[in-house]
Amino acid sequence: MTAELTRGQNHPLPRARLEIRVSAGTPVVAGATLGDENGTIHGDERVAHPGAPTLPGLEVSRQAAADHRLAVDLDAVSDEVHRVSVLLALPAGGSGPARFGAVAAPFVAVTDLDGDEVASYTITGLEAESAVVALELYRRQGAWKVRAVGQGYAGGLAELLADQKLPQAHQLAASIHEAVASGLARSIPAPPATAPAHRPDHGTAPQAGPGAPVPPASPYDPQGASAPGPQTPGAPGRHGAPQPYPGEPAATGQPSASAPAGGGPIDYSHPRRQTTAPPSPPPAAPPAEPGQPARPVAGDATGWSMEERLYNQVWGMFEDLARTTAAYRSAVDFADSRLEKELDQSLSDPRSRIGGQGDAAREAARARHGGLVSQAREVLDRDVAQLVAEAEVVEPALPMAFARWDNPVWHAYRVPMEIPMALRLGDLHLPEADRIRIPMLIRLPLERGLWIDSGRSASLDGSFADSHEMRRLGLETAVAHAARLLAIYPAGEFTVHVIDPAGSGAQALAPLVQSGVLAAPPAQGAAGTADVLARLTQRVDLVQMALRGGAPDALPPGLDTSQQLLIVNDFPHGFDDRAVTQLRYLADEGPAVGVHLMMVADREESAGFGPLLDPLWRSLLRLTPVADDHLADPWVGHAWTYEPSLVPPGSQVLQQVLSQVAAARRSWGR
Repeated sequence: MTAELTRGQNHPLPRARLEIRVSAGTPVVAGATLGDENGTIHGDERVAHPGAPTLPGLEVSRQAAADHRLAVDLDAVSDEVHRVSVLLALPAGGSGPARFGAVAAPFVAVTDLDGDEVASYTITGLEAESAVVALELYRRQGAWKVRAVGQGYAGGLAELLADQKLPQAHQLAASIHEAVASGLARSIPAPPATAPAHRPDHGTAPQAGPGAPVPPASPYDPQGASAPGPQTPGAPGRHGAPQPYPGEPAATGQPSASAPAGGGPIDYSHPRRQTTAPPSPPPAAPPAEPGQPARPVAGDATGWSMEERLYNQVWGMFEDLARTTAAYRSAVDFADSRLEKELDQSLSDPRSRIGGQGDAAREAARARHGGLVSQAREVLDRDVAQLVAEAEVVEPALPMAFARWDNPVWHAYRVPMEIPMALRLGDLHLPEADRIRIPMLIRLPLERGLWIDSGRSASLDGSFADSHEMRRLGLETAVAHAARLLAIYPAGEFTVHVIDPAGSGAQALAPLVQSGVLAAPPAQGAAGTADVLARLTQRVDLVQMALRGGAPDALPPGLDTSQQLLIVNDFPHGFDDRAVTQLRYLADEGPAVGVHLMMVADREESAGFGPLLDPLWRSLLRLTPVADDHLADPWVGHAWTYEPSLVPPGSQVLQQVLSQVAAARRSWGR
């Protein structure tokens, strides 16, 4: 629950990595200072401002704006820092207001990285002041708190900095205003004038062409994970039309079928991802040849880090491919309906049913149909070619968690120190654009379990594989996903359990077993299944009780608080009614407290349990061990073909990565 602070009130901060969001009625300059326990700032190097936006554990905006997002990592600030003061100031010498009393009261909020508010404060009572200390994050007995300050200064930024005992405060204030005024700190160009503009907080979107369908939901990501901070939901896309982002509500419009046909090629400036000022500028695109589209650049999107920029860029590519394919399909449908109508008209006229006149009319109708289809195909091929060019630049630059197993980044693997923001589970593509594969990225931590469908419904190279082969492929896919999860988490922060009741998965599980990364050998038989389920169920119960009681430190000593993954092979073999009930409980309640489920199962084989298991299958994200077009896109109606992310045949990269994970795990446990 958000704490709405008044001046002087404080509130504990539950975590170290935070965002401070600022909303003002006019463009303001945002900054922050790092002070000692007395509040003294020891030099200009302890001030983050638009001219110098980054300090250890702190990053602020690079220009004056009505809305800001400041990134804070309290674990990364030096031990001498005891206070982080958030400053707001009106730009000097501009045409805007000269005092806060002339504008709406600024609003500041401290949020976690998912956007959930921890504390908020509306700075009221300002009159002649042109600068204000909005909030103060301070360290007290080893813990951090936030205090609502609201101390204003009529003398502006210079007086504020001088009050914090900063030497040469006037010179620094002048340099900050100069940087803002000259535009040296500007992080992105203004959006193109032709792009429809709207504010996401207004809940509106530009209207589409007449008759455009309303997308009922977000693209395929069924976790509902919110996109990272700097992106703007529902903002115009690269084709100038609004679109939803994975996990966000869909906009109330969609581009008309003819829009791309009349427009130019894809604009790689990414206005969709540049409607909110990012904390740091994306890489500059190389100059394009006259009359040619801009050449793509890896990281050409907003974000607090290159990882987040690449994440947003990948999803921008997904949206672009969805849109241009939808436009092509709509154009073909229009051409088909027009041809059918013209043929019906020619047949309805008795004078043209027979003879040369009728044949000529039908031939002309078919020619017009072919011309429309060819024109639509040219637009699609042009857009896909540019997306292929972008993919060729982006794919090699992806971080480990986003990269395919054949990416060289895996050969230079080192156990990470931080959890990434997302995980690659495979690739997505559409039949009209088979040349391009879009990485399928799922936000971390997982918000729902995974179901690797080993049923015969999944096809292999256009034919059906037998049940034994599908079970083997399903477990190999699960092992690849589990290995990737183990590899991208810091040492000791991810634990994998396996239930293999009949022992049928020994060969596929060998990489996990032989490397020693499992918490224990795979559980077999009904007794082993019951033991693992009982321990994980108990862990969920204990963590839930501790969190609901507000006493997370009261967990029993020795309880493994790392993220847990349970791989269940050959379900429902070895499961009785009690075990099935526990499995459903883990699927429903586990993700919220760090217990995740990965099922390798054929749904038909568990039909004997009846509708009891229907909620289980619905709660899991269904994947297949072979390419299959089962992932629905309700936004534009596409059925995306999913291909799992598997280790190339003969590659030793999986064994090399798992050996390092196991070594780090042993060192961490000492």
